[in-house]
Amino acid sequence: MVMFWVAVLAISMLLYVLLDGFDLGVGMLSGVAGSEPRRHSMMSAVAPIWDGNETWLVVAAVSLFGAFPAVYAILMSAFYLPVLLMLAGLILRGVAFEFRYKTQRMRWLWDVCFSGGSLVAAFMQGVMVGALVEGLPLIDGRYVGGEFGWLSPFAALCGVGLCVGYALLGACWLVKKCEGDVREAAYRLIPHLSVGLLAFLIVVFAYAVLENLPVMHRWIERPYLLVLPATGALAAIAMAVGVIQRQDQIPFTMVVLIFVASFGTLAISFWPYMIPFSITVEQGAAPESSLAFMFWGEGLFVFPLMLIYTTISLSVFKGKIDANSHH
Repeated sequence: MVMFWVAVLAISMLLYVLLDGFDLGVGMLSGVAGSEPRRHSMMSAVAPIWDGNETWLVVAAVSLFGAFPAVYAILMSAFYLPVLLMLAGLILRGVAFEFRYKTQRMRWLWDVCFSGGSLVAAFMQGVMVGALVEGLPLIDGRYVGGEFGWLSPFAALCGVGLCVGYALLGACWLVKKCEGDVREAAYRLIPHLSVGLLAFLIVVFAYAVLENLPVMHRWIERPYLLVLPATGALAAIAMAVGVIQRQDQIPFTMVVLIFVASFGTLAISFWPYMIPFSITVEQGAAPESSLAFMFWGEGLFVFPLMLIYTTISLSVFKGKIDANSHH
């Protein structure tokens, strides 16, 4: 049961990163759309599915709370402020998404809220990942870092890097879903965002080597991890070819593969720790009876239904959008 819930949690987190990642990226890019018709097309590209995408964050949080309560307690103690800011950003962008269509005079304000909320949510997610990679200060299984123990230059750098990554994911989604000016603008953005993401990865790797972060030791112990970065590199080359040849379906598929490779690299680097390198999966798991009880609810019904719902919604709303239609 422990491994089952590890799989549920990992899949839920990966799906959240991929699905909400592209609409957070579109939200950030909408702030530099330049005109209302472009912004309308960009928001229409995510309108049918954005709120369903965010549901995967709830699934991941519930799985963590129920299946790994000790880990949940430590993470919430450490990341109380960034989680609050992330949720505030997600709420703000959700409200702004609907309110901007109800007003004319103040639409600019809700546009700023939508793009700003997307930026804050993405940045805070990256900061939390960076803090985990760098290591949380724990004593006897308790967080002792204070209110801002999660904040560091490396964590902030990871926040910026995830914003760039989400923006790249969003630009590739716009290429897949839009036509005309929006599609061409997205194609022009992809090379710049790709270079920015590559620069971020180089800086992060150099920092990890110079600071001798524990995660680097895992790479030495597990050289097979290089398969995943190699997969990401091949996907990046394929994405570049797709952009050059203007094949609209390829960039998004390849950037998804890059994210999957990055997520897998990070997850396997941490294994078997839930909080690197302090709390293992077995130490953080709930009793077997609790895990079995949860299986009959979330494990057997909620999680599979969410997978089915996501598959159906993406299938129903596939294809290019009509730029002139209301969401």
